[in-house]
Amino acid sequence: MSGLKLFRMDTTTRGMTEVMPRLAGIEAEVQDLVEIHMETLLGVRFLASEYSTGPVHGGRIDSLGLDENGSPVIIEYKRGTDAGVINQGLFYLAWLMDHRAEFEHLVRDRLGVTAASQVLWSGPRLICIAGDFTRYDVHAVREHRRSIDLVRYRLFGRDLLGLETVASVSGAMQVARRVRRQAVAGAAAGAQGAAMRELAGAVDEVLLGLGDGVNRVERKTYRAYQRLRNFACLCPPQRSKLLVYLKVDPKDVDLVPGFTRDVSGLGHHGTGDLEVQLRTPRDVERAQDLFRASYAAA
Repeated sequence: MSGLKLFRMDTTTRGMTEVMPRLAGIEAEVQDLVEIHMETLLGVRFLASEYSTGPVHGGRIDSLGLDENGSPVIIEYKRGTDAGVINQGLFYLAWLMDHRAEFEHLVRDRLGVTAASQVLWSGPRLICIAGDFTRYDVHAVREHRRSIDLVRYRLFGRDLLGLETVASVSGAMQVARRVRRQAVAGAAAGAQGAAMRELAGAVDEVLLGLGDGVNRVERKTYRAYQRLRNFACLCPPQRSKLLVYLKVDPKDVDLVPGFTRDVSGLGHHGTGDLEVQLRTPRDVERAQDLFRASYAAA
């Protein structure tokens, strides 16, 4: 990984041994690892491997999946550095947009009718996983109006896999930023509703400002903030509070009644096991360490 060194500690001798990074022997080794553990690594539910695009199009998509927000995901792999991986992925992304019914049929077969009915076609994604990328690759993804993630991998020893997001661009980012101060959903009436909308705008600013590569995905019941995977979900304003769900383990948090709640195992919109309740700008300030922890975990 770029600039990253990994060491194994020997608790008996108090020694340190560097674990040397390596590339996979063959591309399929990376693909197999990711496909088996796709939801854990990327927050994407696996649908198909080596999916044929038919005799006319003449290609095979390395991996197809569906992310936490219902967005279709194409994943392409390269063992090392390959200048063609982005264009290859965009080629398949164009095919996918022309074959929506076929994709929804695949989702229905693999994940069920409900998942198929909730596919979010406004935000299809391309994830390229490779040994490395050039500065030209990073520049190229910023010139496309598509959601693209460039992810560098390294294998360490026999049992460690490292993933590093090199670049992340959302196709909807430019539109999203123009409306970032609008309400998450329909406005409540009166001054109280206006206060909640203003609070939602403040939360939006904080979450988008946590770092580069934060993408925002709009769904009817929540707004997701995403790096490679969701790290926060903001629900529409209620009468007197906002609910934000974070990818933070509630066991690692000193829960405060009326502010933080463990919702693991409870049904709710969005993703994440820690619920944060926000009523005032002061609450947003109190929550910022939790926001940062969730961002870092993603």
